[in-house]
This record gives sequence, structure tokens and C-alpha cells, in this order.
Amino acid sequence: MPIKSTLKQFAICVKNDNYPASLETRKIYEIIPDEKANQHQMMRIIDESGEDYLYANSYFIVLELPTENRELLTLFS
Repeated sequence: MPIKSTLKQFAICVKNDNYPASLETRKIYEIIPDEKANQHQMMRIIDESGEDYLYANSYFIVLELPTENRELLTLFS
């Protein structure tokens, strides 16, 4: 059985067209893994409502962070 990573992934919002109440540009958001969404160039993000929704990949840049930094961000998410 494969071991799933418990470290959360994060992305920074670079565009919020049509979603100004849900997304803030230059803000870091948590990504919820979703393979089906990835197949459609989408990602599942916990937005300003506190719920997870699908957004186009083009709205975000995925952050590649060292483990220690991911752990710190997890404390604040």
C-alpha cells in the first residue's frame, strides 16, 4: 500500500478574475489533492469562504517549499 504524504501543498493566487470575493491575489492558499481536477487543468483550493472549490490552474503558482516551510504554513492554515 503506498504511503500518502501528510504534508499539505500550497499555491499563491496570481489571478482572481470573476472571483474577487473568493480569491485574493498574492495570497497563499492550501491545495486539496484531486487527480480528476488535475486532468482538467483545475485545482481544488480552500478559498476565502473556508470551503474547497475548483479553480483553473492558471490562477495559481504551486509553491515548491522545503519540508520545514510546509510544516510552518500548515500551522497557520
